[in-house]
Amino acid sequence: MATSDGPGATPAFDTSQPTIARVYDALLGGKDNFAVDREGAATYLKYVPDAGRCAIDNRAALVRGVQYLVRDAGVDQFLDIGSGLPTQKNTHQAAQEINPNAKVVYVDVDPIVLAHGRALLATNDNTTVVTADLRQPQEILDHPDVKRQLDFSRPIALMVVGIHMHFHDDEKPDEWVRTLMDQLVPGSYLFITDFVDTGEPLQKAMEQAGLESLGNGWIRTPERIEQHFLGMPLVPPGLDFLERWNPSAPDDEVPDVDELQPYQKILMAGIAKKV
Repeated sequence: MATSDGPGATPAFDTSQPTIARVYDALLGGKDNFAVDREGAATYLKYVPDAGRCAIDNRAALVRGVQYLVRDAGVDQFLDIGSGLPTQKNTHQAAQEINPNAKVVYVDVDPIVLAHGRALLATNDNTTVVTADLRQPQEILDHPDVKRQLDFSRPIALMVVGIHMHFHDDEKPDEWVRTLMDQLVPGSYLFITDFVDTGEPLQKAMEQAGLESLGNGWIRTPERIEQHFLGMPLVPPGLDFLERWNPSAPDDEVPDVDELQPYQKILMAGIAKKV
């Protein structure tokens, strides 16, 4: 395993403010978080009592998406942006249990992800953790550990799972993703989940929870989320609520939208292919 910031570097933790990765870890029932992060998670639970289930469902969708990309699409390289902490099964586990040679690079701005990665992945040469920010996509592309682990002459799956909601549209996050996708060859994929706005009250409650606990967490219409995919074609079943979304079995019978629980209408997922 490779990590950024130089051999033996000790990341500095700011325990005075909650972070996305650590609040998400708390919602997933993990232990790599601080009191301020648990307070942030409690704010989510105050507005959305099933916020923990939303986090678990999002991680389950990540696993389904990765399994599709490895087993069905034949991808063996992953660039996972805003990866968070592997409290539950994460990208490298989902990919490498199918293809042990799959390469995974985790990128997160929170230094605790790097510190955790050192311990967890010390014996996994096919997985790398780097500290970097989606706001600076060229720095991700130029990072020596990224370039060492991934072969940019071959298809790569870019994962931006559960991240877009933390950036306001005024920041133009789609352009950061475009910078990354522009460097990937045809046959690469873009995998996204995002908070959705279809007019459900609990969706707005989730937005309020994010703004209060983290200062971010905006919901978007399905039409706006589709724009995240930069005009690339979506693989079946397209963009859908997590409970209805399974790219490995897009024709399976799925519950009607009206049958979903309110918390199951908070997130949507999709995968697009660069052609």
